[in-house]
Amino acid sequence: MLHDSLPLATILPPALLSLTAVVALVISDFRDFRAGRYLCKPLAAIAFIWLALSLDATSTVYGQWMLAALALCLLGDLFLMPDSERSFLAGLTAFLCGHLLFAVAFFQLPGNPLGLAISALPVLVLLGAVWFWLIPHVSSDMKIPVILYILVISAMLLCAGYTVGQPAAWLIIIGAWGFACSDLAVARRQFITPQSRLTSVWGTPLYFLSQMVLASTVALV
Repeated sequence: MLHDSLPLATILPPALLSLTAVVALVISDFRDFRAGRYLCKPLAAIAFIWLALSLDATSTVYGQWMLAALALCLLGDLFLMPDSERSFLAGLTAFLCGHLLFAVAFFQLPGNPLGLAISALPVLVLLGAVWFWLIPHVSSDMKIPVILYILVISAMLLCAGYTVGQPAAWLIIIGAWGFACSDLAVARRQFITPQSRLTSVWGTPLYFLSQMVLASTVALV
C-alpha cells in the first residue's frame, strides 16, 4: 500500500535531482565556492517542490497547504544564499511562515490528543536546550525574531505529533523533527561559529532530506 502511494517512478527523478544538487551544494559550501552555492541550492529546493507536484499535492487541502509551506522554504533558501544580516532576517521570516503553514497543513488531518501529549515532553526538552545553548549568543536586535522562530518551530512539532494515527504521521513527524534539527546547524553557523563550514556537512543534507520527506506525505492523505 505504501509502495502504491509513493510510486518509485514518480519519486525517482526529483530524488535524483535532490541528491545530486545537495552533494554539490555541500562541496561548494565547504570550499566556499559561491557559484556552486547559487546554482545548486535553488536546484535542491526545486526538487522538493517538484516531488510534491508530481504526487498531486494540489488535489487535497492538506497538499495545498504543504505546497505553500514548501514554496516559502524555497524562498527562504534563496534569501539565505547571500551572507548578510538583512538576507538572513528575510530568510528567517520566510522559514517562520513556512513552519506556520506546515502546522496548518498538519491540522487538516484528523488529530490525536494522545499524540500531542506524547510529543509535548520532547518538544519542551528541545525548546529548553536550544534556549540555553543559543540565546546567549544572539545579538539584542535579533533576539525577538529568533525567540519567535523557536516558538513557531515548537508549535509545528506539536502539530506534527497531533497527526499520530494517520497514514502519513510517521513521515510527518520524521520530516518535521529533521527540519527543526537542521535549523540548529543554521543557527550555529549564524550565531555561534560563523567561520565553521562543518555544520553544512550534516545540516544541509538533513534539511533537504526532511523537505523531501514532508513533500512525500501529500501522497498518503
